[in-house]
Amino acid sequence: ALKVGGILTVQLNLQDLPPNFLKYLNYEIVYMRSSEYTVMAMRKTGETEKKPSLVATGRKLLGIEEEENKKKALSKLEDVLLEPPRAASRKSRTYSKRTRYLPNLMGDTLDLGSYSRRVFIDVGNGKGSSGTEWFVKNYPTRNLRFELYKIETVNDDVSQESDNMGITEWLNENVKDEEYVVMKAEAEVVEEMMRSKSIKMVDELFLECKPKSLGLRGKEMQSKSGRAYWECLALYGKLRDEGVAVHQWWG
Repeated sequence: ALKVGGILTVQLNLQDLPPNFLKYLNYEIVYMRSSEYTVMAMRKTGETEKKPSLVATGRKLLGIEEEENKKKALSKLEDVLLEPPRAASRKSRTYSKRTRYLPNLMGDTLDLGSYSRRVFIDVGNGKGSSGTEWFVKNYPTRNLRFELYKIETVNDDVSQESDNMGITEWLNENVKDEEYVVMKAEAEVVEEMMRSKSIKMVDELFLECKPKSLGLRGKEMQSKSGRAYWECLALYGKLRDEGVAVHQWWG
C-alpha cells in the first residue's frame, strides 16, 4: 500500500470522473497535464477514514451521510402543527397518537438492544407535567430498560451540586456516543445545545416550546420564554435542518 506522502500517477479521462471527485479522497493533486490524454499526479495526505457505523455508535439520523437519504428519513416524522393546540386538547390521545417515534420509523434498522445503555433525560424547570411519566406510558421501549433522569433548570442552567454546570457539560460527563439518548427539553436548553453542538449527542428530541397565549381580553400572556409561536416553529425548523429527529411536546 502507498504510504502517506507517496506520489500516485494515473492516466485518466476527466469526463469519466464522478461528481465531487477528490472531495472526500485522502489525496491532493500535485501535477496535471493534458495532451492526447490526461496525466495526473497525486500525493497521499492521510489514511482513509472509516465511515461511521449506523448501528450502536453515533447518532442514527445524524449519522446518515448522504443528504438526500437524511431528508427522506426526517420526512417520515409527523408534520409540525402550524397553530398551537388549545390547552384542553394538548393532553388528548389525538396528539400522543400522531407522534412517529424513531424506533417505529427505523424498524429493524434500529436495534435498541445493541446499545450499551439507553437513557431518557427530562430537562425542565420542574413545573407542569412530568416528562418521565409521559415517557414510561408512551415511548416504544421494546421492553428494554431505559435509565430515567429528571434535571431541573435554574435560570436556564442545569441544577447540579457543582456550580455553573450547563446541559452541555452534563451530557459530556454522563452520556457516551455508543448510548441511545432520548430527551425532552425546553427551548432555552435546546438553543444552548445547538450553540455548543451537543445536540448531536441526542438521538431523539421532544421540544417543549410553549408560546404566548391570549388572555380573556385578547391580550398576549407571556410564557416563560416569551416567544411568539412563529419563533417556536423557527427553532423546530432549525433542528430539522440540523438533521435532528425532533417532535413538538405538549405535555
